[in-house]
Amino acid sequence: MKKGFRRYGSLVLSLLVGIGIFLFWYVFYPHALSYQEQYQLFLWTGDYFVERISVPGGLADWLGEFIVQFYYVKWLGALLLALLFVILQRLTARLLPKKWWLMSVVPVILVLWLMGDINVLLSFPVAVILALFVAWIMGKLVKLDELVRLENLVKLDRLVILVVIELLFIPLLYWLIGPAVWIYILVRVCQLGWKHLWTAGWLLAVQLIAYAWLLPQWPLQQVMMGLNYYRIPLQYPQLKGYDKEMYELIRQDYLVRNEQWDELVRRAGEYQVHTPFWSNCVNLALSQKRLLADRMFDFYQSGEDALIMPRTRDLTSMLPSAEAFWRLGMVNSAQRYFFDTQESILNGRKSGRCTKRIAECMIVNGHYQTAAKQLDLLKKSLFYRGWAKDAEAMMKDEAKINAHPMYGKLRKMRYKENFLYSYEEIDKMFGLLFMNNNENKTALDYFLGQLLLKGDLQGFQQYLGLAQQYGGYRQMPLGYQDVMRCIQMQGNVPNSPYAKFVQRMMERRVK
Repeated sequence: MKKGFRRYGSLVLSLLVGIGIFLFWYVFYPHALSYQEQYQLFLWTGDYFVERISVPGGLADWLGEFIVQFYYVKWLGALLLALLFVILQRLTARLLPKKWWLMSVVPVILVLWLMGDINVLLSFPVAVILALFVAWIMGKLVKLDELVRLENLVKLDRLVILVVIELLFIPLLYWLIGPAVWIYILVRVCQLGWKHLWTAGWLLAVQLIAYAWLLPQWPLQQVMMGLNYYRIPLQYPQLKGYDKEMYELIRQDYLVRNEQWDELVRRAGEYQVHTPFWSNCVNLALSQKRLLADRMFDFYQSGEDALIMPRTRDLTSMLPSAEAFWRLGMVNSAQRYFFDTQESILNGRKSGRCTKRIAECMIVNGHYQTAAKQLDLLKKSLFYRGWAKDAEAMMKDEAKINAHPMYGKLRKMRYKENFLYSYEEIDKMFGLLFMNNNENKTALDYFLGQLLLKGDLQGFQQYLGLAQQYGGYRQMPLGYQDVMRCIQMQGNVPNSPYAKFVQRMMERRVK
């Protein structure tokens, strides 16, 4: 009975792990899946595979990216992660003494907590699983107690064979999965005893030889700790778990990407993160619902960068600004921000999301030859392939592009001439964009909003008539009414959202 309880209890535990992990990602953190998927572009080509396995840990890296591409469909991504964690739990249960089967969830919990760091790549959990799997297979092939029962000569032959296998196998395993092979060494030492500790010295020698002969271009620290486990070179996770504010920003970006404007505004009313990124996302959602003029200052505004952030060389900050540029009709600026974002991915990967938007910008601008290069990459992927083929066909028909609900609209709204501008003139750019096309109400809202963020109340009053004439409002927006009361009362308006914003900006300048 006890044996049956242990057997079926282990299966029930695996089932609970699978269900729990699936719900964790699908219900609570689908935005984290989207975040990981958008910073790679898995290509179904031989060259892509060869490029990945040309460095230690390459197979684990390739398999990790293969799985991550399915995050594009959130339920599928959550399901694959659940299967991956179940495999981890089952392998651990196989390697542990039978009476410790409940402890098999410990690695699951540790890896899940580690993945709370958004820069931990799936290649690390995959490498851990491969290391445990190989250790389990090797444990099945050769057991110490079987060696002890053999005659001395046969025993010696078997030990020699074992040593030769390890000498040859450890370098190969290191190249396939990277430094996670140390987990394999640890398990083998536990299986065969301390006499097998010599393999640790051999692995250390293998890593140093690989660094000296094959990987001199890489820092020694990365060769020893892993080239493809962490997105940021020479940095490693600090086990901080799932930071609430960080993941709220990731969720906001996820909602922007999927154009879930109502949900974004709803969440903004429940929890605010005091960063320009958060303000950019919320203001974009408000603009798409034509609520920016009414409710802009009901939410946290970071300052003059609350509508559009200046160029920031990292892989996240500029995304909501780039999306805002795209919807405003500032196509060149959108392309530049998306390109800079992609080039800021520190492990040198492409971004499916950015590549697609860059191609769209080129199509709108009529740069079909350069757009074709981006589409050629996307056609080699799984989930962007269909869109890329449709876009390629569309480029052959100019009338079709002009009739497209987004591309045709942007062609009418974009600037008619190319020129450079500085970020300090962003309000003028919004104004010029609106004057170029009076139907561009988003540009009008951003123009007046930017004047208010700058504190240019004289300019706001000068151009307020544009909102009345072209804004399409039945009455003066509530936000603009509040601003006018603040101007008339010199800021002495109790509970005024704009007065509170001005006060906070003044206090910030004093500090």
